[in-house]
Amino acid sequence: MRAQFVLSEIGVGLRRNLTMTFAVVVSVALSLALFGGSLLMSDQVSTMKGYWYDKVNVSIFLCNKSDAESDPNCAKGAVTDDQKKQIKADLDKMDVVQAVTYETQDQAYKHYKEQFGDSPLASSLTPDQMQESYRIKLKDPEKYQVIATAFNGRDGVQSVQDQKGILDNLFKLLNGMNWAARAVMALMLVVALMLIVNTVRVSAFSRRRETGIMRLVGASGFYIQAPFIMEAAVAGLIGGTLACGFLLLARYFLIDHGLALADQLTLINFIGWGAVLKYLPLILATSLLMPALAAFFALRKYLKV
Repeated sequence: MRAQFVLSEIGVGLRRNLTMTFAVVVSVALSLALFGGSLLMSDQVSTMKGYWYDKVNVSIFLCNKSDAESDPNCAKGAVTDDQKKQIKADLDKMDVVQAVTYETQDQAYKHYKEQFGDSPLASSLTPDQMQESYRIKLKDPEKYQVIATAFNGRDGVQSVQDQKGILDNLFKLLNGMNWAARAVMALMLVVALMLIVNTVRVSAFSRRRETGIMRLVGASGFYIQAPFIMEAAVAGLIGGTLACGFLLLARYFLIDHGLALADQLTLINFIGWGAVLKYLPLILATSLLMPALAAFFALRKYLKV
């Protein structure tokens, strides 16, 4: 009988404050969707780091005849065969180096045409204008500076470039976007908590006669509070369910279908369904507990039970 009474009171409260309940559901759904999205973004950045850092190379670009005329680093002329052999031998001796690949001018020209064949500049370039290079795979991508220190300024070397530096800028941008999403999420959570507290108080005020009678007949504090707490929890759970739906739909339409980013951006290793599903229980638990606790503390002060 008591359970039936609590359930009936929950239904009455939700219907009586339908507008505010709807606002609570929407704000909880949006804030928790942002919360889940920020967690998934962190996973995505970590996945991309692990994938790309394992593939980055350090490139040692060698001087050619054109560089000898225009680049101060190549003032002593184009790289010689002896210099190339010495660079290769020194690389083979270094503990941080995992593998070394030599790229000729013809190979560099072919790769350039494949990537930038539509560029107006491509038609004016010739293979002898391209740079020979050594592509170095490091055992630890963080050890780039060892290569740079050893080969920058050496005769025949035009420059030493680290692809990791380019990726770091990308990851900084992604992390910045992630923190911005978390800031919006925090703001939405505050709005959701304020709406929950106000909704509970309005509901309690509208039923102050009933709660007064219950207090007079000796009803326990928890028995009086339970319908209000459950109302907030139910509204929050609905919002959490919607947030889970938003995340699943976003993963489905953005990556697998619709925009199909997985097909269009094949160079990016996107997170799988497992990464999404593992956060859904956390979102549902948060959507249930957060409103319930907010209602509990609001009622302790308001009802004075």
